[in-house]
Amino acid sequence: MWDTIAAIATGETISAIGIIRVSGAETVSVIERVFKERSARAVVSFESRKLYYGTLSDASGATLDHCLCTISHAPYSYTGEDTAELQCHGSPVLLQSALEALFAAGARQATAGEFTKRAVLNGKLDLVQAEAVIDLIHAETAQAAKNAAGQLGGAISRKTDDVYDGLRDILAHFHAELDYPDEDIEPFYLPEYRAALDGYAKALEALLATCRRGQIMTRGVKTAILGLPNTGKSSLLNALLGYERAIVTDIPGTTRDTLEERVLVGDTLLRLTDTAGMRETADAIEREGVERAKRIASEAELVFAVFDGTRALETADLQVIETANQAPHAIAIISKADLPQEMDETPIRERFDRVIHLSAKTGAGLPDLEQAVADLYAEAPIEAGYTLTNPRHIEASQVALAHLNGAISAADAGVTPDAVLTELEGAMLALGELTGRSLREDVVSRIFERFCVGK
Repeated sequence: MWDTIAAIATGETISAIGIIRVSGAETVSVIERVFKERSARAVVSFESRKLYYGTLSDASGATLDHCLCTISHAPYSYTGEDTAELQCHGSPVLLQSALEALFAAGARQATAGEFTKRAVLNGKLDLVQAEAVIDLIHAETAQAAKNAAGQLGGAISRKTDDVYDGLRDILAHFHAELDYPDEDIEPFYLPEYRAALDGYAKALEALLATCRRGQIMTRGVKTAILGLPNTGKSSLLNALLGYERAIVTDIPGTTRDTLEERVLVGDTLLRLTDTAGMRETADAIEREGVERAKRIASEAELVFAVFDGTRALETADLQVIETANQAPHAIAIISKADLPQEMDETPIRERFDRVIHLSAKTGAGLPDLEQAVADLYAEAPIEAGYTLTNPRHIEASQVALAHLNGAISAADAGVTPDAVLTELEGAMLALGELTGRSLREDVVSRIFERFCVGK
């Protein structure tokens, strides 16, 4: 059906093991030309999914490595074709030489995501599962990894397939009665399906209700660190990251621009931005930094408002309080808790529900900040895999739900069944594009643009 492809599946850095994948109709003969099993057993006789030790050679017959080889025969493989893996020592130079030997033996370079694309086209995975592969590779938190693994196992697909199959049965009943009036088919009566349509709509609503959780899980919470100069904003960023990302000095205005980092606070991923200290200044560059700080705070989901506990509140601190409280969520942080405290915290406690005393130097208070973030964003557990994280999945589910609601409204208005069923067909089309039952070339191409070579 397709030619035989090969690619390095592991990274380009030195490692203990490096893996090369091969897939296609000529896999066995390609491997036969480069790999000789220790006891001279022919590759064609290899049992599926069993490791064999032998010598890997280049086109001239020179030894490249002593490695392991495994063959998976079609259709019982990842791609649904004959596939092979060479498990070599992890030298990038060696792996590239081995790849060139495979090309000389008849394989070609795989394109990005081509192994998984073949798995989809051969019916081994649907599109949701395919996208879960790259989501799992890119996962930045344990929650995101577990959710991607659940989707790879078919969690989302099972939910949407239940709706798709139910709608298909309704349409099949209607068309069977319409096309075969002389057959003994139970009459189609739309009100009998009204409760089922409600159930399908609620199933999609429940799925879409996970979107906010999914965005936090994969993209993180947009968070701004706000405060006057020298209050400890950059020290807080460094403490959360665990290394010195931002320059920290006693000179006001050291941070003139924004610094952005992704950091895991407890189980919550934050897209953290350290901003310039908010103050009136004649320095044009620093003034622009202050304006950026205000703009970033206005766009943030969460603000860490930092106040220097070793000095009294200033008038400018009140502007920090006002700006921070414009965000959906804000946490006040009284910094430098390891030093004698001079601040009257009353104005802060009047405006913030959460006030944390923290020392970036000693780490005191960091667990309290972690708990405060968890209190804001921790939600009831959902079984892994059932959280929508992918914009394409969200859009398709929204379109399907809109068509379903249109069908329900039409049915309640007493319109003819064919008008209702047109809406149901729209819902099925959207769900089909979600999982790949309705494949469009542009959708498939867009999906696999995210993949790396060898996956």
